[in-house]
Amino acid sequence: MSQSHHGLYGSDRSLLSPPAARLADRGMLKWVIAITAALGAILEIIDTSIVNVAMPDIQGNLGATLSEVGWISTGYACANVVMIPLTAWLSDRFGRKQYLLFSLVGFTAASVWCGVANNLAMLIIARVVQGLCGGGLLAKGQSILFETFPRHEQPAAQAIFGIGVIAGPAFGPVLGGYLTDTLGWRWIFFINLPVGIIAVLMTIVFLPRDTRESLVRKAVDWTGIALLAVGLGCFQTMLEEGQQEDWFASRFIIGMALGAAVGLALFVYRELTVEHPAVDLRVLRHRSLAAGSLYSLVLGMGLYGVMFAVPIFVQDFLHFTAMQAGMIMMPGALASAVTMLAMSKISGRVDARVLIGGGALVTTATALLLAGISPDTGTGTLFLPLVLRGLGGVMMFIPLSLATLGDLPKRDVAAGSGFYNLTRQMGSSIGIALIATTVAHREAVHRAVLVENITSYSTATEARMQMLAGAFHEHGADPVTARQQALAMIDHAVNGQAMLLSFADVFRYVGIAFVITLPLLLLLGRGANRSAAAAAH
Repeated sequence: MSQSHHGLYGSDRSLLSPPAARLADRGMLKWVIAITAALGAILEIIDTSIVNVAMPDIQGNLGATLSEVGWISTGYACANVVMIPLTAWLSDRFGRKQYLLFSLVGFTAASVWCGVANNLAMLIIARVVQGLCGGGLLAKGQSILFETFPRHEQPAAQAIFGIGVIAGPAFGPVLGGYLTDTLGWRWIFFINLPVGIIAVLMTIVFLPRDTRESLVRKAVDWTGIALLAVGLGCFQTMLEEGQQEDWFASRFIIGMALGAAVGLALFVYRELTVEHPAVDLRVLRHRSLAAGSLYSLVLGMGLYGVMFAVPIFVQDFLHFTAMQAGMIMMPGALASAVTMLAMSKISGRVDARVLIGGGALVTTATALLLAGISPDTGTGTLFLPLVLRGLGGVMMFIPLSLATLGDLPKRDVAAGSGFYNLTRQMGSSIGIALIATTVAHREAVHRAVLVENITSYSTATEARMQMLAGAFHEHGADPVTARQQALAMIDHAVNGQAMLLSFADVFRYVGIAFVITLPLLLLLGRGANRSAAAAAH
């Protein structure tokens, strides 16, 4: 292999272990590196969603309130999002291999700590540590791929990586529901141990050692790191807790909003003026990165927002169990995996903007199909839109990554990948917060409209009341109790219909958002490479 095809592991065989050198001779080392990087990313992504289905069990086992147990997810998300932009600086200072190893070992150890936690405080602290260690796994894995593979093989490499990124959030609830139902909630953390050990061993054996020349010993920007932690931490906390705290009616949320605004403003000023910034914001001078990161924000809001809304809908309205809610997402996950392999052959040959636009239209169709939900909606009705969601997400994921990061100089790939992944993570958080808020608001609006038509002066309402009260009376209830039970049943029906209509509104809004953001594609580059045919191999 020529120097240009050696990528990350270069031409210096002394940097490779004997097994890695043998694989390099057969041209297979880079593919093993891709799988190694993907394992770490899968661990981080699945743990973002796997814990959600176990919340009721954790709450009961540790004797916590709903608001208290919510910090299990909030702490992880806040720590995660703070670390993502710092991955480039940490890998430059300590080395790519050392930083990835530290992250994997720390994440795996923190997972075990979560599993053995005997009180809520210990579990939250362990989750924060897990988030800090896992925050760099996704961005670091993606930057390793861009540094390892020549440009014509990038689509296939991104396909391997993308299977985990796209399918992980869908498999997470399934795995979490199964482990919680069969072995207990602690096993959603213990399951990381064997995967983590395999990832650590593969990193030790197959990733090349960092050369002394590749390390950058520059001053530590502690002020920038502190401002980033305050700004993003406050912003993430505001998004996670806003709905529960009634948003800006809460002094706590107002304080978080002020902390986020001041912290992020000072952080941006600091990083643009200091000589050695913790996060190099100057990489945004590349138009493809700036435009791609902005669209990544929208992509995260739409795709992960839908993935958040559907399980809640089927559990709250259709009364699915956690396991059933996870299983309904499986066809979409499988469609994602199959489409990912197909896209590895197409990406690079076709203008990325065409593929992204096609994916956006497919996702819009998904949202509009979901907006047609009714009281008769069931598993069969949801099958097609969820498969289309998996297909549309993949059509956007690989081309957007290539169009955003593929043309960056190698020295800027790590910083660019960190910022790009940060926008997707923030898009996911913003999307989930917006959907939770919109569902609650629209449910209240629809309930108010429905209740206006349910009065004692309505002939239809009174007839319904008499029918229900008569049925309860026949089953032994006295007239007063029978009428109260009839009122409760009508109230329950109104609440259910209001919730159904609110979810339909949310899905419709997601479809509209993808349509009105299509002009952003004009700011992206083509992301195409005529030699991508080699990626088919």
